[in-house]
Amino acid sequence: MAKIEDRFVRTYAQGSGFGTRIEIWVDRQTGVNYLWQASGYAGGLTPLLNRDGTPVITTVPRSEDP
Repeated sequence: MAKIEDRFVRTYAQGSGFGTRIEIWVDRQTGVNYLWQASGYAGGLTPLLNRDGTPVITTVPRSEDP
């Protein structure tokens, strides 16, 4: 049976616990990168942008079926 892949994949993580945590997530369908920052019980999500204001796009290879 084929494995269903998650739409978003975490490509970077920094920090831990209830301190400040920063992660970068990539949408597998669009390639758009998002920055997630959490501190305690609060957090925020925003797209990462290039200098010209366009979103950062990354190609994420699909994982192979086992």
